[in-house]
Amino acid sequence: MNAGTDRTALVVVDLQNDFCAGPVAAARYPGDPERLTTVAATSARAVETARAHGTEVVFVRFLGDPEHQGAAWRHRDAVLGKRPKCLDGSWGAEFHGVAPQPGEAVFTKYACFDAFLGEGFGPYLAEHGIGHLVFAGVFADVCVDSTARTAFQKGFHVTVLRDCTAALHYPDEEVLRFMGRVYGARVTTHDRPAVWTRLPDPLESP
Repeated sequence: MNAGTDRTALVVVDLQNDFCAGPVAAARYPGDPERLTTVAATSARAVETARAHGTEVVFVRFLGDPEHQGAAWRHRDAVLGKRPKCLDGSWGAEFHGVAPQPGEAVFTKYACFDAFLGEGFGPYLAEHGIGHLVFAGVFADVCVDSTARTAFQKGFHVTVLRDCTAALHYPDEEVLRFMGRVYGARVTTHDRPAVWTRLPDPLESP
């Protein structure tokens, strides 16, 4: 890690109504929708914990309007019968259970999974000396994983809060085990801030 990149940020990914609440979320999520309610509530507690410990909180949101979609995205949606989610200005795009405070950064992904593809996310982390990303939000096997994968390849330490995320397509534990094995991600829970608000120890196993 480069000098001056030893700070930690809690990255809150896509905690939005269309992913966490209401008929769109319930129809899409294969498990008990109450799991999404729990994940959102636990993520909100992680946000409050981060603020109390002086750890930066960064919010990432998704907008899926058709005009933001690439040709492959539109083709996939047509083939699979998917409807666009989190339309700009809609209730579905609003944050669910959390809200950025004044001064906290918010980054928008326009029909993409990876926050690093959104304008300004990577430069912001560099400018603020952040080298350790702690992930909360949805979904563990889609946008959380996509962002964590790029983060690892760019040299960031990765931590995932297991009780603050849920997977959409695969079992949660299988996804978390993959992230630990491939990205060296440290997996812990929101109620252990002494662990996740600091950089991983060089000898610490994921």
